[in-house]
Amino acid sequence: MTYKFNKQYILTIVFILFAFFCWYIVWQKDFVGNVTDQYNKEKQQNILQDFNNVFKKDKNVDLKLFNEAYDIISNNYYWFKNLSDKDLVYWMIKWLVGSLKDKHSEFFDIDETKKFNEALSWDFEGIGAVVEKNDFWVSVDRIIAWSPAKEAWILNWDIITKANSEDLKNLTVNDAVSKIRWPAGTVVKLEILRVWEKEIIIKEVTRRKINIPSVESKILDNKVGYIMLSIFWEKTGDEFKQSLTELNNQNIKWLIIDLRDNWWGYLETAVSILSNFVEKDKVLVVTKEKNPLNNRSYFSYWNTNKKIPIVLLINWNSASASEITAWALKDYNLSILVWEKSYGKWSVQEPFVLSDWSEMKVTVAKWYTPLDHLIEWIWIQPDFEVIFQKEDYEKKYDRQLEEAKNIMSKFIETWDIIKTKEFFNLKKQSELKDKLDDITSSWNISK
Repeated sequence: MTYKFNKQYILTIVFILFAFFCWYIVWQKDFVGNVTDQYNKEKQQNILQDFNNVFKKDKNVDLKLFNEAYDIISNNYYWFKNLSDKDLVYWMIKWLVGSLKDKHSEFFDIDETKKFNEALSWDFEGIGAVVEKNDFWVSVDRIIAWSPAKEAWILNWDIITKANSEDLKNLTVNDAVSKIRWPAGTVVKLEILRVWEKEIIIKEVTRRKINIPSVESKILDNKVGYIMLSIFWEKTGDEFKQSLTELNNQNIKWLIIDLRDNWWGYLETAVSILSNFVEKDKVLVVTKEKNPLNNRSYFSYWNTNKKIPIVLLINWNSASASEITAWALKDYNLSILVWEKSYGKWSVQEPFVLSDWSEMKVTVAKWYTPLDHLIEWIWIQPDFEVIFQKEDYEKKYDRQLEEAKNIMSKFIETWDIIKTKEFFNLKKQSELKDKLDDITSSWNISK
């Protein structure tokens, strides 16, 4: 009997202790959680207060609406407590940069910075297409020269609907890219919607390592030299000079410089390339900053090259350093421009690395041509506009390059202005004669 009593007594004590222990754990969790939530809320409020103070001090901005919106989110957003301090700070930075309404000024978190720098170094595996995502589709924004995408004739503005039968519509841009960009040697089947096509186009593209030279050169017909620039990278200036020297050693008569789809690069590299053609100490480009004391003119610094007529190929994706190059050659009447008007990027960006290795790219200046044109208002218009036809894509026929060669052929063979005018089928023949006389006046070529 005593044994039973002791057993029941012990079980009761154990149960009470266990219940107390469970209650304590729950209480402790709630207590710590409440303290943590309160601590996080106070920290976030401090961040918000610092944010407010900066604006009040520098801009005297009334952030009442912002604070109201913040309170609504903090009090009602279901997962708000999952936001870290860094999430909150990043969110504010992106809001701040976004408020500039400048698509060339951007903020990259640590992961985005890594991917951005990787893309700029062209040290990655994939198909070589830069894509963007809106609410409805994934579209091609840029095609990298000499890439699998370029070889497959995937085009700017193509809409990629599926990758290996997986729908990309509801994915984020990073998730969509992960479906398209996989290890070298593998094949991705892309379903593409093209503006003028009624049916989906199927492209099977073999991915490979994107490690592309920035300069390619060769000799075309009739001693015509050809140099294609895919980007204005750090070493591009030296590579261009070497290629130009090799072509000159083969006694080329004309030069085609292909800047189509060249949308990024260093201003200093453009200056280096232009110095091959523009007379020494001539202005090539002027940058004007917020503080006029920081305005700067860049000058040609060698020009040991013989004068040679140039045909320059540009298109709507020729931007930044490409436009600096094209405008300077145009202002000094050193080239004929063929194809379509350029992109129209007038600004200069500078990268700023933040303390946690995230990065901001901010517009710091506008650039002006030697004749003080601001490309923000005046896109580069070609001297001869040549538009791709639908059948060109189907036949993979480079109409622009062929027309550029034809231009040169007419000059090289006969220098007959009348035939050249008839060849281009222009209505006002006198305008062409004036244009060609103006362009060729500084060329040391006998007619």
